Amino acid sequence: MDSLTLGGMANDIKSGGKRAAQPFNARHLDIVAFAEAGASLSGEDPLSHYARLSREDLGDASAATVRWQAQGRSEAVTGGAPEIWLDLQAETRLAMQCQRCLEPMQQPLQFERAFRFVRDEATAEQLDEELEDDVLVWRKDFDLQALIEDELLMDLPVAPRHEVCPSAPTMQVQTPDFDAGEEEKPNPFAALKALKKQNGE
Repeated sequence: MDSLTLGGMANDIKSGGKRAAQPFNARHLDIVAFAEAGASLSGEDPLSHYARLSREDLGDASAATVRWQAQGRSEAVTGGAPEIWLDLQAETRLAMQCQRCLEPMQQPLQFERAFRFVRDEATAEQLDEELEDDVLVWRKDFDLQALIEDELLMDLPVAPRHEVCPSAPTMQVQTPDFDAGEEEKPNPFAALKALKKQNGE
């Protein structure tokens, strides 16, 4: 399969098992032409190419990758214009901190979703209430990789945790000399009692 370089990222393009008549750019995708061609795009990009997502990574973002695959499809509708669809899936792993044991961990992120594209916001809002799939407004300069980043960010857990922590979480909430400090601290009520005795009360 031929490979095209899009913005420094290697991506494969297919259309009906043959090389697509026109190259599709994942950063500037004509979504209607992509769907009507039944074309597909796939890539494995450095995590560092996704600025917002890489900020969530505590490791070396240049060493991590985002793998994704997109398939366009056009579905015929009786008495109407064909429906424009995009099937998209992506996955990556981020270095994060477990909120239970506070040790480093690898958090997998992934999604697989179908998006329907329509011509205007009003139609999108109407269909969004009727369909389980997401509805987006199409344009000739659609940023597919921004959509990939959005979806992976939405998959981030609020509190990442190991399924099984490598070490037991530390439950101690005081320093070893906490008790000693308490013993050395004078009792204010004892001092008050001594003062009353001196005053003959």
